Amino acid sequence: MTTTFQPSAEATADVIHSIGVIADISGLTLTADDREFLSQPEVAGIILFSRNYESPQQLQQLTAELQQLRPDLLISVDQEGGRVQRFRDGFTRLPPMLMLEQQLQDDPQAACSLASELGWLMATELLAHGVHLSFAPVLDIERDCSTVIGDRAFGHSAETVLTLATAFVDGMAEAGMAAVGKHFPGHGAVVADSHLELPIDKRSKAELDYDIQPFAALIARQSLAGVMPAHVIYPAVDGDNTAGFSSPWLQHVLRQQLGFSGVIFSDDLSMAGAAAAGNYRARSARAIAAGCNALLACNNRDAAVEVVLAVKHAMADNAQLTHLNLSPLIPTAEHIGCAKGCESVQRRDGIREQLALWM
Repeated sequence: MTTTFQPSAEATADVIHSIGVIADISGLTLTADDREFLSQPEVAGIILFSRNYESPQQLQQLTAELQQLRPDLLISVDQEGGRVQRFRDGFTRLPPMLMLEQQLQDDPQAACSLASELGWLMATELLAHGVHLSFAPVLDIERDCSTVIGDRAFGHSAETVLTLATAFVDGMAEAGMAAVGKHFPGHGAVVADSHLELPIDKRSKAELDYDIQPFAALIARQSLAGVMPAHVIYPAVDGDNTAGFSSPWLQHVLRQQLGFSGVIFSDDLSMAGAAAAGNYRARSARAIAAGCNALLACNNRDAAVEVVLAVKHAMADNAQLTHLNLSPLIPTAEHIGCAKGCESVQRRDGIREQLALWM
């Protein structure tokens, strides 16, 4: 019986004063420019997209290339299920998590079991193809108004989200994959899509505290290795900055009040919700000053170059800052071997059969 993933002391001890970049590539294989860029110590990880995927075999070749280039490089993706699933052909089509809410009302035990199996299935499929991390789970509470959250959420209440997300995270952990909760403190109550515009959530602090409950509970049980803040302004706490650029949110609420000691991943700095912070150098500087550790720079290599330069300058100006090391979040060889084994293949087949009957 393999051990489950737990954030280790090594993974969290020095992370608060560490910074790095999560970048991307444009194609199906690594170019010479990609190799040079990704070899920089400021680059701590890579995030893959649909454009980087053609087939399971191609993905395995790409991740093998990446691991040969940088064994310490965290390879990540958004593979939540539903609308947000970058790898599709050759992978199980995962349902949107909101579908579990009705199941929870009808049969709580079966719903939690299925949520756990989905977390395990998602994680083992990725691990078997050399991908270390999916940015999941979504801990936002759905309120039938958000254009970007919607059926990505687990439910319409904090209790439902916590119950189902806990089971999902436990499934991920059984597979050996770390969990990253998003989008702190909650993106579900604003209509605007922060990929396209800057949302403002005008609710009271008490109302925001309700949305924080799933994050707080999973942090308390040490189930989250990472948290990703939202590109949303919450005037009740900080009227000038989105959560990802806000020291009151990241340092006071997340670090001090909730006791989170893991990695804070910025959401993509190319999103419109981040643009109000200025150019890419300015966005990076503000994210670092607020307390972000891993800066995501996607879909724009020139911008990613600027973010890397901002990290270099920040480290030169502040001797406390060190290079972010995300290798403790890379699953063990044992977990990866188990994900590729016959027993895991058979278990995945069984879950797919269960999904076919359920959906």
